[in-house]
Amino acid sequence: MRKKLAAPYIPETERTPAVVKLLAWGEGLMEIILRQHEQELHLKDEVAVLKGEKKRPKFKPSRMHEEAGKVQQQAKPGRRRGSPGRSKTAQLKIDCEEIIEPAGLIPPGSRFKGYRDYVVQDLVIGSRNTRYRLARWQTPDGRTLTGQLPWAVAGSHFGATLVSYLLYQHHHCHVTQPLLCEQLREWGIEISSGQLNALLQEGKERFHAEKDGLLSTGLALSAYVTVDDTGTRHQGNNGYVTHIGNEHFACFKSTCSKSRINFLELLGAGHGYQINEDALAYMKKQGLSQVFLNALREHARRGFADQGAWQLHLNGLGMDVARYRNIATEGALLGSLKRRGVAQDLAIISDDAGQFNVLIHGLCWVHAERLVHKLLPLNDLHREDIARVRSDIWSLYADLKDYKRRPTLKRKRELQARFDAVFTQKTRYATLNRLLRRIHLNKSELLLVLERPEVPLHTNGSERDIRDHVKKQKISGGSRSELGRQCRDTFSSLKKTCRKLGVSFWDYLTDRISCSDHIPPLPHLLEQRLLRSA
Repeated sequence: MRKKLAAPYIPETERTPAVVKLLAWGEGLMEIILRQHEQELHLKDEVAVLKGEKKRPKFKPSRMHEEAGKVQQQAKPGRRRGSPGRSKTAQLKIDCEEIIEPAGLIPPGSRFKGYRDYVVQDLVIGSRNTRYRLARWQTPDGRTLTGQLPWAVAGSHFGATLVSYLLYQHHHCHVTQPLLCEQLREWGIEISSGQLNALLQEGKERFHAEKDGLLSTGLALSAYVTVDDTGTRHQGNNGYVTHIGNEHFACFKSTCSKSRINFLELLGAGHGYQINEDALAYMKKQGLSQVFLNALREHARRGFADQGAWQLHLNGLGMDVARYRNIATEGALLGSLKRRGVAQDLAIISDDAGQFNVLIHGLCWVHAERLVHKLLPLNDLHREDIARVRSDIWSLYADLKDYKRRPTLKRKRELQARFDAVFTQKTRYATLNRLLRRIHLNKSELLLVLERPEVPLHTNGSERDIRDHVKKQKISGGSRSELGRQCRDTFSSLKKTCRKLGVSFWDYLTDRISCSDHIPPLPHLLEQRLLRSA
């Protein structure tokens, strides 16, 4: 790649249909070559890292022209010199107070002028071991009466604060189990790696139930959810974790598949399969054979509790084509979902992954523009066209954001016309033209906000939430047991939801572990938040 590839410039007067096709074909070949060259450089960087060497330096473009073009914002007026400042420790709880007198003797006749306060914040870290001596009494009739342990420590030799700290460090701060074990032993806690693993994973049924309640409440009362998934590891095998949520809650679930059937099963939370009008309408839309459609219609309003019963029913109908079985299964899951109380107008906002295209589907504008951004221009004309198209897209995006605040019928029609103008324009880059036509086919999903101003224009919330899972996986690797995978999903969901509801995750953990129950159930708090925002 010593010589830079570039498509030749041909005047418009010489661009016959054959020349245009030939140019498009050549552009496609050059784009493939450039992408392979980028991959080659990426592999060279990986090899350099493995050898202990440095990657190629990346030079970011200068942003001086952008800074120069910005309007200088007026600085906020600072505090006037000499005016009293706000005390940063006025709201602190003072646990210990110590009076310090001046060194040496105080001269006779001196007057006491009060105290100058100096607050020092610190932590008390150390073991606190309690021996409960359960008194035993024998009654005259031979019975034995024994004192009972407090609820917070019943059945465990480790206190509520210690267990809460372990959960907080492992699931919130991503500290691995070996490091936690080493840390506790240095602080004087006698604990084995097996006991630590049990404290992190066993006996967490209440947390799992609260996490499941978040999903059912969120789907029943939310106007929309954003979704995303990413790869994960479990027992040495590749899998996926799916995020479902919005600005009020978050729910994670790890599975070995990311098909549409898997996504519908996650939404339905294992409530079975149902043949009803919603299910049959979906099957017909997806192109299920009319013969099987009629056969399933005969069993309308019939439910199936589990996958085994449903598969047995399909076998009885003689449905042996894999595509037909998938369509029928998707429809039955959707029918069960609608019957179980999911919001009738629930919108699913995704990054255009096929498995999420159910119910009322909307698309993320950031992912759509990213497709244009990833194009490799072959000459200056292509660069100009890509820059102009990206500018048009972001300008339209800004107006859509403004429409969300002040929706009107006139603005709606104007934005629809602008969308057509942006994504049907002809540029001098054939690959860009094909991409714009493909994006234009998703017009109804990208412009869902015109019908539903409350839905977001992007999936940034899901991207942010799921990034935490990716960081944890880089630190700890994959899960080893089913219980470990379940706990990882549960506490990730509860942590993110606590943050969105304004609840301290530390306070939540200590409240639940100590059985104090001063904090209401998170599904109840979520229900109140959703009803207030409706």
